[in-house]
Amino acid sequence: MFNVFIVDDEPFIIEGLYDILDWAEFGLEIAGHAENGQAALAGIRNKPVDILITDISMPVMNGLSLIREARKTHPELKVIILSGYNDFEYVREGLTLGVENYLLKPINIDELQETLKGTVRKLNATRMERALAEFDVRIIRDNILYRWLTWQITPAIMQERAEVLHIDLSAPYVMAALVRIETEKDTTHLLDQLEQHLASFRGMIPFRNVEGELDVIITLRDREADKALAMGQLQDLKRLPGLSGTAIRIACGSIEPMDIAATSYANANRAWQYFFLYPDREWIDYSELPTESRELEAFPVEWGEYAKSIVAKDKDQLFTRIDEDFARLLSFDGITPKEAQTIALELLVRFKMELQEIRHTEQSELFKPGLERVLHATTIADLTVAVKEAAGLTVDALDRDVKSPIIQQILHHVHEHYAESLSLKTLGQLYNIHPVYLGQLFHKETNDSFAEYINKYRIEKAKELLKDPRLKVHEIANQVGYWETGYFYKQFKKYVNISPTEYKALF
Repeated sequence: MFNVFIVDDEPFIIEGLYDILDWAEFGLEIAGHAENGQAALAGIRNKPVDILITDISMPVMNGLSLIREARKTHPELKVIILSGYNDFEYVREGLTLGVENYLLKPINIDELQETLKGTVRKLNATRMERALAEFDVRIIRDNILYRWLTWQITPAIMQERAEVLHIDLSAPYVMAALVRIETEKDTTHLLDQLEQHLASFRGMIPFRNVEGELDVIITLRDREADKALAMGQLQDLKRLPGLSGTAIRIACGSIEPMDIAATSYANANRAWQYFFLYPDREWIDYSELPTESRELEAFPVEWGEYAKSIVAKDKDQLFTRIDEDFARLLSFDGITPKEAQTIALELLVRFKMELQEIRHTEQSELFKPGLERVLHATTIADLTVAVKEAAGLTVDALDRDVKSPIIQQILHHVHEHYAESLSLKTLGQLYNIHPVYLGQLFHKETNDSFAEYINKYRIEKAKELLKDPRLKVHEIANQVGYWETGYFYKQFKKYVNISPTEYKALF
């Protein structure tokens, strides 16, 4: 967020400016106010301020003098002038000082909003230019592409960034692919070679994800022809000099419109998980996965409910849902053993993906026994047992992350009461443990401070609620435990990198 400082000798003007806008929706936060220029200078001297909204005619020091003095310590300060007088000399001098706008009182809210939007755009552009100057362009490029493909920035923002970084996203369609080298040797030079080679093809945009792995965005003008061409280029990678005999695995996502490229990337990652089921394959295309069959469309599995039970570590609830789904499966006319096995395999893959997302580690070995049981099952009852065993192993793996019984109780309490006011002091009193020791133990067991953990948990809950078009942002903030909307915006952007309003617009 950018910081705003308000200066006016009429208190009701200051109060009105606080109340007439939802500043957080503009990516702004009011950092302070003053009733004359001299007090304002003292207020912003050691404070980061991006936008100054000031009256012209004030006692002690007028607005024009304030602007000149403030620019000495804040040279990039953006200024919006307020005035009760349509005085040409003031306007002319204000323009020479490079102000964003000269607004007459009473303030026209629409004009103020448009001025703020334009000012924020300029600040964002300045921030981007500064980032390009301070950091390696490739790192920024990789980071932005990854954030775009994981729903962290909107398509509109991505288009702006793409223009600055000279990334061509003008094609109507896109397909993501993951390229992995299977070797115990240092792969740095091999990945560099692959990346340079792929970048030489039209429509190929290789980049490194946060793990340093090689991913590719493939832009398509003709869905079928360009996909076939890209597939051939990817399959030819193993023929490159220096890669002879090196195992390369590739997973391709779905073809999607450019504005939902993140869906293709998510599907490429999902396709990658199927190497767990087919370890002898070198290539998996999402469009060929068996889970897209008519049978699974007719038998939908509510994965969101499974995921909630896993996060809550509620093994009983998880087992009940598995029993209910496979009992429902038995009621389907003409269900074949192969179709039932496909559903069981899909659930195993989902358990593996959920655990990997939570723990950030690959744990294929944990699920291999379950895979064998599913592949050799002869009845739906056998499949049910195999899936329940895999589900149990998933929960057990999460339970091992937290060894202390008291922390397990604390986490259960947090998950049940996250929307309420929570602190180490109140929880310490509730569970008869000193808050300082509780804080140390909590950090040791979860690798997060208590405040960090609850903020992350609340933001995850908020992300779920933001998908509901009926709920307003300030209502969601209250529902997850934030009573100050501005603070909610700040925390959300800290963890998701975009504002709640931008995230809501993705759905």
